[in-house]
Amino acid sequence: MGILWIIIGFVFMEIFSWTIHKYIMHGPLWKIHQTHHVHTKGFFELNDVFTVFFGSIAVALILLGIDQLDYKFWIGVGISLYGISYFILHDVLIHKRFKWLGRPRSKFLKGIAKAHQAHHKTNTKNDAVSFGLFWVPLEYFRKKE
Repeated sequence: MGILWIIIGFVFMEIFSWTIHKYIMHGPLWKIHQTHHVHTKGFFELNDVFTVFFGSIAVALILLGIDQLDYKFWIGVGISLYGISYFILHDVLIHKRFKWLGRPRSKFLKGIAKAHQAHHKTNTKNDAVSFGLFWVPLEYFRKKE
């Protein structure tokens, strides 16, 4: 049953992240998220507070469910796995905040990278496309390099 809760936590996080990204980060909290769209000097962005917020939710769920290893624990694990995946794909592979990996080679990873590049073609709040990390329009997976 734990595996099912992990999958639910992971999938929920993608849906939740897409929604928050589109309607909150590109809405009332644009001033914070804008630091990710406009390249500034320094390693950290104000936008990184979202990572701390989402990570603290995962930690809280894990701690609340650790005694009984109930659904809260496993959902927290799923959210954590999403966060690790997000970090590797978004911060390492796409934005190269850490220079650990080369360019994406698989069709899937290339599609994710293309969708994210399309998202960053604008530095404005309203004209962005493709708000998910894994849930991106199929057009970005078609070969057009």
